[in-house]
Amino acid sequence: MGTFHLRMMKSMPPCLLTINAGSSSIRFAIYEAGKTPKRKLDGKIDRIGLSGTNLIVNHAEDLGQPMVPLRLAVPDHDMAAGFLLDWLEQQPLFRAVRAIGHRVVHGMAHSQPERVTPKLLTELRHIMPYDPEHLRRELGLIEAFRKRHPKLPQVACFDTAFHRTMPQVARLLPIPRRYEAEGVVRYGFHGLSYAYLMEELARLDPVVAKGRVILAHLGSGASLAAVLHGKSIDTSMGFTPASGLMMGTRSGDLDPGVIGFLARKERMSAVRFQRMVNHESGLLGVSGTSPDVRDLIAREAGDVRAAEAVALFCYQAKKGIGSFASALGGVDALVFAGGIGENSALVRERICDGLDFLGIHLDPKPNGQSAGVISLNHRRRGAVQVRVIHTDEELMISRSVDRLLDLNPTRLSKTEEIYA
Repeated sequence: MGTFHLRMMKSMPPCLLTINAGSSSIRFAIYEAGKTPKRKLDGKIDRIGLSGTNLIVNHAEDLGQPMVPLRLAVPDHDMAAGFLLDWLEQQPLFRAVRAIGHRVVHGMAHSQPERVTPKLLTELRHIMPYDPEHLRRELGLIEAFRKRHPKLPQVACFDTAFHRTMPQVARLLPIPRRYEAEGVVRYGFHGLSYAYLMEELARLDPVVAKGRVILAHLGSGASLAAVLHGKSIDTSMGFTPASGLMMGTRSGDLDPGVIGFLARKERMSAVRFQRMVNHESGLLGVSGTSPDVRDLIAREAGDVRAAEAVALFCYQAKKGIGSFASALGGVDALVFAGGIGENSALVRERICDGLDFLGIHLDPKPNGQSAGVISLNHRRRGAVQVRVIHTDEELMISRSVDRLLDLNPTRLSKTEEIYA
């Protein structure tokens, strides 16, 4: 790299890049490193594998270019990763990137973020059968960046790590014991979101954060977590992210007898069944029209299936809150997050309706405004504090990477070492 580029990098504060690969998207962000990482750029490639794939840059104050969607022709995640690398390398800000943090959905025994090494990559490839959909995409992105920038440190931030504190009784599955040794247990997911929510709750109300907390991450993927004294003791997702609550296209928990019935009646294979419960069920399957709760609420007055899909979603979340209140021995705070949890006042209202016996009372006006605190008389003894907190998995990844690698802004020599 030339003298001009090295001088340019030295003039920039050190930054880090976060990568969050979803089923049909890749979200990315660049943060200025520090005790409180500052977001400099973020965006996503969405609708990968579908029509209308776009690169959308949400915030690009350092780019000096309009933030308009760019239509792409990338039919899969591998091509999307290649395009993203090409695009990032053209941005001046990328030259200041000192490390990359990846959301890795499945980490099995890992309880902390870890630097990516050949040993870790071998281990993650070995556990691919536990979560083939997510791990294949995530490993592909890690390998793509590793090939282009082999000296740039990468960190794996595991979604399952937050739930490593669950007691054995919450981890066991009621199947023959021999499968436990093969790793067939409940892991839980959405851990990066939950870790962020607990850090924010501790900042907003340290006393409540140390009590009995139920977290509701409700979006196209949806789950609940029961947190006691800051530690996860249970969660609705189990062995895979398809379990637990009904979601946008995932079934959630399902009677295992359904598998045998469909195998006999329709000769459905395991692969076909997996596709059905992950991509054709949930809100989409019950409504028959859309996985998006906004679409279903808009048409529920004239579409009974849309109304029933929303009702089932809210009913399952309500039941989950009740069961976790029992596991916690009560509840001090309920936190809504995720696309639905943060934005749909109607869904929050329907979920909380009838939970008065737990001390959950919503205040209609702040709930309608998606305010930070939406509970009525939440300071009163016995009342539950109900909050809406905007979750930020990318910021949580950036914090984790900065803590692990200690990216001190004064260590400009590191840039030269990485890009030498």
